[in-house]
Amino acid sequence: MRTLLFLLTGFLFSGACRLLIKLFITSYPALPAWITGIFTLFWFGITLANMITGITKAGYGVIEELIILLIIFLPPVLFLFWPASK
Repeated sequence: MRTLLFLLTGFLFSGACRLLIKLFITSYPALPAWITGIFTLFWFGITLANMITGITKAGYGVIEELIILLIIFLPPVLFLFWPASK
């Protein structure tokens, strides 16, 4: 359940970033690169903190948590990198 909540949150943040890019791309042409980079670093930090919490507090193994990190991290980031339809 927690993994699904993290995925939902990631997609909401990613969608908000896409909306910001769509709204302000005419005024700031470099904005997509900035927002994509900031979101990727921010989301990696969130998922890394989740991984560390799972290892230290919940007692999961590193490999188990690494798989969960990839499941939580990659879909929202790939959604943001996916070209938007016109």
